[in-house]
Amino acid sequence: MEPSDDHEQEAAGARRLTSTVHEFQSARAMLASLAYRLLGSWHDTEDVLQEAFVRWSGADRANVLEPRRYLTRVVTRLAIDVLRTRQARRESYLGEWLPEPVPSDPFASVDTSDLSLAVLHLMERLSPPQRAVYVLRTAFVLPYDDIAEILGRSAEDCRQLHNRAIKALDRDGPRFEPTPAEQRRLLLDFVAAARDGDLARLESMLKESVTEWSDGGGQRRVARKPVVGREQVATFFSRIYSRKDVKVVPLELVTGPALDVRLPTFRHVLHLEFDGNQIAAVRIQANPTKLSALG
Repeated sequence: MEPSDDHEQEAAGARRLTSTVHEFQSARAMLASLAYRLLGSWHDTEDVLQEAFVRWSGADRANVLEPRRYLTRVVTRLAIDVLRTRQARRESYLGEWLPEPVPSDPFASVDTSDLSLAVLHLMERLSPPQRAVYVLRTAFVLPYDDIAEILGRSAEDCRQLHNRAIKALDRDGPRFEPTPAEQRRLLLDFVAAARDGDLARLESMLKESVTEWSDGGGQRRVARKPVVGREQVATFFSRIYSRKDVKVVPLELVTGPALDVRLPTFRHVLHLEFDGNQIAAVRIQANPTKLSALG
């Protein structure tokens, strides 16, 4: 083989690698949004994206007409495999399982305005295929025929899975959320009222049916069962935040405003779910493993 042939092959290989990386990177934010919606875990999302890139690098491009469509199928199927494996581990998980808080930076180029921690939490009650159909149909507005091709099912089967998912996620009517700026103010007001031990003010911020969930993953001492009711939740947080050395740092997560709360005993992320100007749910992510994306 002539030296010029070697150079031509090296140049062709370099061009293919550049094209492979460019096409994947151009779709990465969308794929990250898809994987995180399916998994609620940034750690698992990164693993899925890494494996998807490996498969994309080895794909026969002659059989790939639309790179994004191919990558969407690969990421969805990998995420379903992770969800199925995770279901077995979940049985031994100590306490409530909540999604991981993730900054909005990795998703900067895609619309995530509809992403809700509350819905991610509720989606844990769905089967992996239901979750995949719900995300692809609701967040990405794909036709049932396209979803069927991605999942290897019939379009009618996907339609039924979507209907079942909607019923399982029924949240007792619409929730009317305040603006992000108002949410940030209410977060700080909530902590201030709890820190001052002002139970009357704190209870006025809470819906009567408010529920609190905590995820410590067995690594932090938190309530392992939901705390339900206005008085119970107000008392719970006034006891936690009644010390003067509580420090709070506002966070902008992909799921909306939150607070990084630092206490001498443990750190956690506080997220509030609103119905109008009242708090309908409170979620505490205290599992240190799940806070790694925040640094």
